[in-house]
Amino acid sequence: MHLASGVNFSISVVSHGHADFIESLLKDILRLQREDLEVIITWNLTSESISFAEKFPGLQIREIRNRLPAGFGQNHNKAFASSIGKNFVVLNPDISLERDPFEPILELLQQCDHCICAPTILGPDSKIEDSARHFPSPLSLTAKLAAKILRRDMHVEKIPDLGSLLAPDWVAGMFMAMPRQVFQRLGGFNEKYHLYYEDVDLCARARLSGIDIYVLKEAVAIHHAQRSSHREFRFLKWHLQSALRFFLSKAYFLHTLTKAKNRLLRNR
Repeated sequence: MHLASGVNFSISVVSHGHADFIESLLKDILRLQREDLEVIITWNLTSESISFAEKFPGLQIREIRNRLPAGFGQNHNKAFASSIGKNFVVLNPDISLERDPFEPILELLQQCDHCICAPTILGPDSKIEDSARHFPSPLSLTAKLAAKILRRDMHVEKIPDLGSLLAPDWVAGMFMAMPRQVFQRLGGFNEKYHLYYEDVDLCARARLSGIDIYVLKEAVAIHHAQRSSHREFRFLKWHLQSALRFFLSKAYFLHTLTKAKNRLLRNR
């Protein structure tokens, strides 16, 4: 594959009937006036016949049309295979950009070619979302559910603060960026997951490979959350199935083992 020397970012966006969101996102990207990125749109539903390549001539847009709907991991892996940028960005269609997050991301990735990074994610109310977290555990998920049922605040362990950066265990797949060699080295997303935990699994495998995970405080994006798993049983079922797959995975086992060893060393 030939990599375009002028393309710093290949942005992969998948639509599941999100044409309106994607059109708004493309307007935001166009407003940034960057010539160093391409946008790969995957239309996951056969009913989505719209095309944005001609509507946005100021952007490098390529469109993939699925004959059958595919999962989160498969769609982004396929987009990566056709991408030409030096860095790969996974982006939700329900993200909006009021200012350019890519410049500080580019500066970090040029200094750190072995990391996965994300901007600070805000909700429409400008409150910081919990898109950067510690790895979940069966206990933490149970506590979270109990807190929600009892309508109580849950104590959350603070994310390590490195000044201009945060260093969480994982960042949500709504907006994650990395050098293409990192995504390639990890083999992309695990396609056995369906819609949930692909991002958690990728970051777990990354950490085991010595790849750092960062959130840039100065880079900001806004997330208009859909929260499908809170409303529909099938999404909740996929969420729970993915959580179970992660907790039974080699990556989670090794992470838990490493964490336990580090705790023992600190307590000696």
